[in-house]
Amino acid sequence: MSGAPLVVVGVLVAALGVAVSIALHEVGHLVPAKRFGVKVTQYMVGFGPTLFSRRRGETEYGVKAIPLGGYIRMIGMFPPAPGADPHRLRASSTGRWALMAEEARRASFVEIGPGEERRTFYRLPVWKRIVVMAGGPLMNLLLALVLTALALSAIGTPQTTTRVAAVSQCLQTVTDASGECAADDPLAPGAAAGVLPGDEVVEFDGVAVTSWAQLSGLIQVGAGREVPLVVERDGQRVPLRVTPVLTSRAAPGGGTEQVGMLGITSQLAVARLPVAEVPGLVADQVEAVAGIVVRLPQRLYDVAQAAFGSAERDPDGPIGVVGVGRIAGELNALPAVIPGDELAERTSRLLTLLAGLNVALFVFNLVPLLPFDGGHIAGALWEALKRGVARLRRKPDPGPVDVAKAMPVAYAVSVLLIGMSALLLYADVVRPVQIG
Repeated sequence: MSGAPLVVVGVLVAALGVAVSIALHEVGHLVPAKRFGVKVTQYMVGFGPTLFSRRRGETEYGVKAIPLGGYIRMIGMFPPAPGADPHRLRASSTGRWALMAEEARRASFVEIGPGEERRTFYRLPVWKRIVVMAGGPLMNLLLALVLTALALSAIGTPQTTTRVAAVSQCLQTVTDASGECAADDPLAPGAAAGVLPGDEVVEFDGVAVTSWAQLSGLIQVGAGREVPLVVERDGQRVPLRVTPVLTSRAAPGGGTEQVGMLGITSQLAVARLPVAEVPGLVADQVEAVAGIVVRLPQRLYDVAQAAFGSAERDPDGPIGVVGVGRIAGELNALPAVIPGDELAERTSRLLTLLAGLNVALFVFNLVPLLPFDGGHIAGALWEALKRGVARLRRKPDPGPVDVAKAMPVAYAVSVLLIGMSALLLYADVVRPVQIG
């Protein structure tokens, strides 16, 4: 299989991965909610019209037409206003923002049957409410850990090694189609020193070599002077002398820079990350995504500049669902770096992509604003703080925090999310992120 079919397979795998990630996110809410006795009336993957549903016990399980999220419906998500009948709006609620809060309260009480008042979400102790709302994001974090472990620890990825794959014979580009160097081309430093393909570099300039990246750095700073080089060949340590030469290469910020070179290339091999290193790697991803969230307005401005101007998309910036599918297709279509196990390499790439997606879901859902899970968690923590202060001051229990008052913020955030999704959709089509 090659070309377009591989792209299609990658897109389908990404779509399925997104759907499963969303479904398991909601399971992370559903299981503790039911465990704590809250009545859950719906478990839905997607939004909009229902495509399929089935009722089991008191809960309706289903799939909706727009696969951009999901939800569970718990009775009594918001507490009633003090002294108010939760089943109808108060006549005094004439303001637009107050009306939003009242409507949210009423909707959360519509499905409460006789004797079910104690099964409402808002009556749970604070710590149980936090567990229910954090269950979804934590499920995504767990998925990120599992997928990363499968991709990098179980399957592995192609990595450079300290073994030499090839040795250039001259410093200049090949002069003809035969692949031979010109007679007057000087020998490359590695060839001049006697380095052979298959040698493993173990020491450079008195420093033990543990990775190709480390060796490259040592070579670049050792230009112009003769240094000792030790390679392992056929089980024997062979001492050599080598003089890296200065050469020009493209600099990361543009232009060129002078660096040292030997004219040797690394042999690639499948490397497996120790499982103990997976949490640290995922933690780094969480930090990176959190940085994007903190600077999201600037990041979205950059996306708009790329979408409507001539700027390039930042490969580390935000992307939408179309962008995720596109990248998945391109990753799956890329040729294998190490011939012989293309399926394993492609699987590792897609699992790594899905792991990153789950890291993003974890971080975004912890934003302390409604309608994110973090908004409910923030409300519960604020309630715990108020009650703690009241106890210390020997004041009456202030009661549950009225999270419904934040519904205008939730609507505003929802509108912004729709706008962000539209911008990312457009940018992913007209100016997609390039992976190569």
